[in-house]
Amino acid sequence: MTSRALAALAERALKWSAATTVARFALQFGAQVALARILGPDNYGVYGIGIAVLTFVAFLSGSSFSWNLMLLPAVDDDDIRFSFTWQVIVGSGCALAMYAAAPAIAVFFGDARVEGMVQLLSIASLLTAASAPATCLLQRDLNFRMLGLVQLASYAAGYLLVGVPMALHGWGPYALGTAAVVQAAMVLITSYAARPHPLRPLLSHAGGAAALATGRTVFVTNVVNWILGNIDRVLIGRVLNAYAVGLYNVAYNLASIPSTLLLGALQPTFLAAGARLQDDPQRLAQGWRLALSCVMVLALPAGVVLALLSADLVQLLYGAAWSESSWVLGLLFLCLPAWACWGISTPVLWNTGRKHLEYMLQLPLLAIALPAWWVMAPSGIRAIATVSAFIIFARAAVIVIAALRALGLHWLVVAGPLARGAGLAAVCALAVLTARHAAAGSALPGISLAAGSAGALAVLLLVLGVWPQLLGAEARAVLARFMPFLRTAPEAPFGARPEGLPR
Repeated sequence: MTSRALAALAERALKWSAATTVARFALQFGAQVALARILGPDNYGVYGIGIAVLTFVAFLSGSSFSWNLMLLPAVDDDDIRFSFTWQVIVGSGCALAMYAAAPAIAVFFGDARVEGMVQLLSIASLLTAASAPATCLLQRDLNFRMLGLVQLASYAAGYLLVGVPMALHGWGPYALGTAAVVQAAMVLITSYAARPHPLRPLLSHAGGAAALATGRTVFVTNVVNWILGNIDRVLIGRVLNAYAVGLYNVAYNLASIPSTLLLGALQPTFLAAGARLQDDPQRLAQGWRLALSCVMVLALPAGVVLALLSADLVQLLYGAAWSESSWVLGLLFLCLPAWACWGISTPVLWNTGRKHLEYMLQLPLLAIALPAWWVMAPSGIRAIATVSAFIIFARAAVIVIAALRALGLHWLVVAGPLARGAGLAAVCALAVLTARHAAAGSALPGISLAAGSAGALAVLLLVLGVWPQLLGAEARAVLARFMPFLRTAPEAPFGARPEGLPR
């Protein structure tokens, strides 16, 4: 594929990914708010414990053997058959282990409801593993239009058509568990329909050793990522109770939605397109630098604004029963730029032959985090969240530094976008605080939230319409693809070099 064709394909994929990501955000946000209001923190906590177990098992079996399909320069039917065969074998084993371990897990957390939840979610584990090859092939093809539609349809079927009605009819946490199973089943059916692939088993072939090696690296990386991303909730459930897990889990999930959606649009596109640029490190570096600059300039002020509005958000969306989670939500919103920078930088390590560094660099952080979480857990969810926030920023720092070294870039290339993002964050914070102060006489949280949001929006419109140069050349080059009036250079993230950027 020519450079121009790849640039056009990557740009089209990014636009479709961004569009479906926005739609998925609206869908997910509405469903989660409705379910949280209906079920309350205790039921959500039981589901949160089950999801922590499912996430661990899914990390072990989810896409370990299919990840290689995105990284290979070219794939054939044997590659796909081999990946699918081992994906199903490992997925079946993990699902059975999850089901069998459910009684012991319930005893560990001291809540009998956890047993049924874990057993129910073991079905979702197997379905997720079986759908991984088709999903990875869609990403490899940069077919993010279809991938986004699959995700939208499956989430709507699971949580809106099944989860909400079951919750209204008194099924408690099992409404959420059943919704997760239905979603996983829909992903399997629709992704395979969109990207059919050979199903005939193949236990070994010429490229099997490389695929298994990648699978082992993905396995170890996923274990480390799961511990750093989920052990806080496990300790809350063990030391405190399901109610505390529910409060923390809703705050964590809501805070991570912006970064999850942002990375859902950027990370797969960058990974799939970057796999085709492994022999062109300059273009790979250019694409990463553009994406990272855009994230720093936009995610930092967004995180600060959302943190300042967190109490109003919780009060308006979830009600008084969830008010204890607002402090945690505000702190985790501040982690938005760190989450995003970390997520957009890991594909660099995988596309430059340094995939092992993702877990190796995080092992020292794991050694710090585990005792810190254990010591702080009895102090409540605020103490746990403080440790989690520190770890999130530390993970982002080590991964970004590793990406800079892998691409031969100096750390100063991120200093400018970081300073721009910090400056915009300060101005947005001032606007939000001023607007909320003006609305302080109202007892309605919606008025305060609307005023603060309007203040931040006014700053954004002022920057875009009057002083777009404050965004910097790199962020403008990316945003111009979606907002033509910002266009200062025609380059896409994987196209030609933007004006003023060094090779």
